[in-house]
Amino acid sequence: MIRVAQVAPNIFPVPPEHHGGTERVVHDLSSALRSLGVEVTLFAPADSATDLPRIGDHLSLAALEHQHGPVAAGVPAALDALQLEALRLRLDQFDIVHCHGEFAHAALLGARRRHSLTTVHWRVDELDRKLFFAGFPDLPVAAISAAQEAGIPTVNRAGIVHHGIARERYALSTQPGPHVAFVGRMTDQKRPDTAIRVARAAGLRIRLGGTIDVGNPDYFEHRVRPLLDEDATYLGPVDDIRKADLLGSAQALLFPIDWPEPFGLVMIEAMACGTPVVAWNRGSVPEIVEEGVTGFIVSSEAEAVAALARIGHLDRTRVRQRFEARFTAARMATDYLALYRRLMAT
Repeated sequence: MIRVAQVAPNIFPVPPEHHGGTERVVHDLSSALRSLGVEVTLFAPADSATDLPRIGDHLSLAALEHQHGPVAAGVPAALDALQLEALRLRLDQFDIVHCHGEFAHAALLGARRRHSLTTVHWRVDELDRKLFFAGFPDLPVAAISAAQEAGIPTVNRAGIVHHGIARERYALSTQPGPHVAFVGRMTDQKRPDTAIRVARAAGLRIRLGGTIDVGNPDYFEHRVRPLLDEDATYLGPVDDIRKADLLGSAQALLFPIDWPEPFGLVMIEAMACGTPVVAWNRGSVPEIVEEGVTGFIVSSEAEAVAALARIGHLDRTRVRQRFEARFTAARMATDYLALYRRLMAT
């Protein structure tokens, strides 16, 4: 039996209640690996609610901020250091260490780097990641899309594994309502304001769910709130149950990203509901959305409006089928297990 440590970030509990796509992926991956006979130990915050074997004595950053308000700038680094110390004390218990955070773990692993895997759940084209990769050329890194892999040095590339989610979390919905949906952080990277303008131009209502970005709260106040009215409703953060209702009842998910999206988990969450996606041609989008099958890929607001006029031509049952074929947690776990075995053979 392969013994794997899954090392989650310390920002949110695993799985997260609202925001926290990385933590959601880590939990779904860990559960699916266990179903494949892998012995998984999860390193995650103490407020995590999981039946997986878990190590971690400290609350997540989100829980600490909920209890104490804004915390000192050094708290995230302290949480990471405490987690990595717990990992260091147990390194010999694992065949593979799979880290979903960044930076410090590479130095800790030392000679164990060749039997480790790092998944970066963020863009990789900025200076911090470039410095990181250059300093650890022997660190195997799994990309979450081909678009992301293009920014990872060749020596670090361990393979591409698209995200997946639990098959049963969302169900097919074939009777959408008179609205479209937006789900994501209220930030300039995700552009909820663009989604509102597109829906309005298409003559459709829009319902928006997601957290206000703590790093850029003014964006919501100045760019989104002024656009809200009875036809453009902000629901706040949404948990799995509310997200299932929001996505399943929508004619389409609008995904007007304005950054090199490394994956975009909400796209496959929508597909799991049978809801097609209208997404901007950035980052991973052409890998995830199948043009004319699971949605439409656009490059402007005008193209998005035109796509919405054709959205009813897509078969929602077919959208769900493509999700089941491509983006389940079981498929993700099988792909990662193949990478683990390849690394163990070196």
